[in-house]
Amino acid sequence: MKKEYRIKKNEAFQEVFQKGNSFANRQLVLYYKKQDTADAHFRIGLSVSKKLGNAVMRNKIKRYLRQAFHELDEQVALGYDFIVIARQPAKDMAYQELKKSLIHVLWKSHLLKQPNRKNKEKQ
Repeated sequence: MKKEYRIKKNEAFQEVFQKGNSFANRQLVLYYKKQDTADAHFRIGLSVSKKLGNAVMRNKIKRYLRQAFHELDEQVALGYDFIVIARQPAKDMAYQELKKSLIHVLWKSHLLKQPNRKNKEKQ
């Protein structure tokens, strides 16, 4: 995931939290907000609490989420800012399970263009 597609600044996080919408499942909370420019690439911000584990565990979860967004790049709606917050069950999940959970919250939020058939066949 390119660095210009990441949300790093607190102001950007707060804007998505306050002006955006959200959807959650047991593992992830997804906040999303439409960007000013509709054709812009989506941006993501990741939040993993210290309650989930040490730095190694938190970084692993963030790597998994970034990779899942990278693989879903063509299917995710353009022109949105996303904030993904990992919940407690996420620390015990393998990559494929975390990706499936991310697909679920994106699909329920109507931000996924189509389900990824290739990944479902591999599982």
